[in-house]
Amino acid sequence: MNSKQVNNLVMAALFLNLGLVLPFFAGNTLFGPALLPMHLPVLICGVILGPKYGALVGLMLPLTRHFMIGMPPLDTAIVMTFELAAYGCIIGILYAKLPKTVPFLYISLVGAMLAGRVVWAIGRTALMGLMDVPFSFEMFLAGGFITALPGIILQLVFIPTLILALKKAGWRSGELSASQA
Repeated sequence: MNSKQVNNLVMAALFLNLGLVLPFFAGNTLFGPALLPMHLPVLICGVILGPKYGALVGLMLPLTRHFMIGMPPLDTAIVMTFELAAYGCIIGILYAKLPKTVPFLYISLVGAMLAGRVVWAIGRTALMGLMDVPFSFEMFLAGGFITALPGIILQLVFIPTLILALKKAGWRSGELSASQA
């Protein structure tokens, strides 16, 4: 294993751990889970480390958190596993393929957010069939967009701001070195 792979694994572990602890802090705010605290590190991981690591952190985070502390509930954790993996993978792919400008950063972010919500809806629909868990188009709109609005706004403000700050500090996509970690 080379130095870059080790750095990427360490950074992925950092993002995973951020996803485990951020919900504790978000839970103490007015908006709580509506801030989508597990989404942030997965989306950022996808931009910084790419689609493979973004998807891996997204796959691991909800179930790890469920088995460690019992939250989110198992049915939610299962659906979120695929949703967050989609976020991390899709933002990683889009960010790698598109020009590194602010408008395309937003396109990558919004594209991943929309795709992840579609994956979430598919997962909830599958649960409806398997476990008799209710789900409707109204529930999709409410859960995926209306209730999540504080988190969506946070993602749209914080992630581009962070990525632009990293770029200003000298980070370039795909070039994470030990001195930049």
